[in-house]
Amino acid sequence: MIKPTIGRVVWFWRNSAEPESQPQAALICWVHSDTNVNLAVFDANGNAGGRTSVILHQGDGARPSGNFCEWMPYQIGQAAKEIPPAELT
Repeated sequence: MIKPTIGRVVWFWRNSAEPESQPQAALICWVHSDTNVNLAVFDANGNAGGRTSVILHQGDGARPSGNFCEWMPYQIGQAAKEIPPAELT
């Protein structure tokens, strides 16, 4: 699990009738818990809008059906490199 902190970038996925081909970029603005954050979300034109109490999907189980955010693949890869060797066994 990656610990969310203010200023980190995540991907935001909107719940819509038409599935999106790309996520929206978002910045974490407030951390409620490891799985609940407030975001500044940027649309395709760079316009920002706020979202509160967004689920931060940490990769466990199925993705949420409503609005949610998740870490980018690069961030997940970097976090995996930081796991101490003793914890891998």
